[in-house]
Amino acid sequence: MEKITCLTDNNEPVVFFVLEQTRINGKNYLLVTDVEDENVDADAYILKDESQDSDSEASYVIVDDDDELEYVSQIFAELLDDVDIEK
Repeated sequence: MEKITCLTDNNEPVVFFVLEQTRINGKNYLLVTDVEDENVDADAYILKDESQDSDSEASYVIVDDDDELEYVSQIFAELLDDVDIEK
């Protein structure tokens, strides 16, 4: 499982483990969790890449728009048919 480190607004590192990734309408999305063990029920988050092509690093934000969250979570549910995604 791929591990990424993000920085909070306070520049504190937060480690996430990538469960799946996809590209929708030109934007990259990640389905991540903060627990490495896949056999444990855990909270999952959908991150959207907001960086520009000229940026040297990706800049991810948590998707909080209800319509976008619903749509993208359905895509991830289809990609991961063995995972139960609850909203």
